[in-house]
Amino acid sequence: MYTIREWDESERPRERLEQLGAQSLSTAELLAILLRVGLPGESAVALARRLLRQFDGLAGLQRVSFEELKAQRGIGTAKAAQIKAALELGRRLQLSQQGEKPRINSPDDAAALLLYEMRALEQEHLRALLLDTRNQVLKIHEVVRGSVNSAQVRIAEIFREAVRVNATAIILAHNHPSGDPAPSPDDIALTRQAQEAGKLLDISVLDHIIIGDNQYVSLKARGLI
Repeated sequence: MYTIREWDESERPRERLEQLGAQSLSTAELLAILLRVGLPGESAVALARRLLRQFDGLAGLQRVSFEELKAQRGIGTAKAAQIKAALELGRRLQLSQQGEKPRINSPDDAAALLLYEMRALEQEHLRALLLDTRNQVLKIHEVVRGSVNSAQVRIAEIFREAVRVNATAIILAHNHPSGDPAPSPDDIALTRQAQEAGKLLDISVLDHIIIGDNQYVSLKARGLI
C-alpha cells in the first residue's frame, strides 16, 4: 500500500493543512486526507485526482450514487461513506449560514440557496421558494420531480403549498441535468402560466431560476418574464 507517510513531511497534505490551513490545499489533497491511503503504485492524492477526473469534480462526486462510488478501485464502503459524509456536511454548512429565514433580494440570493444541491440532481426537479411579505423564505417546496414543462406540471401544484403557508410571493427554480441552464420555450411558457395563475391568488411569481452545472439563469434578469 502506497501511503502519504512515505512522502517528505513538507509535502504531506495533513501536515500542510496543519501548518498552512485548509485553504492552501488543492481539492485533490483535501480529498486525499479523507481517503488516507491509496493503492500499490497509486498514492491517496493520485487516487483523489482519478476520482475527480472520472466524476468531473466535486459536483460529480456529490451526484454519483453510493453504490457506484464504492465500486471504484481503491474506494469500498468505508471511503465512499467518508466522501459522502463530507459532501453532506458541506451542504449543511451552506444552509446553516443562510440563517433561519434567509431573505431574497436578488437572483443571486435565490441561487445561493439552491445551487449546491440542485446542480447535482440526476432528474429535473421543480421547486418553489415560498416567501412572506418581507421576501423571507418560509419554505422550499418541491413541486414535481421529472420532466418540467408546461404540459406536465399542474399549475395548481405550484401554488398548493404557497396557499397553505400564506406565502405572498414565490420564486420557481428547476435544474437542467445536462448542465446547460439555458431556458427552453417550455420553461418560459410554464413561468408565464404560473404568473397569470398567481394574479388570481394574489401570489406574485417573482422569478424562475434555472440551475445548471455551477451556474444559473434568472428569467427575470434575462427579461424573459
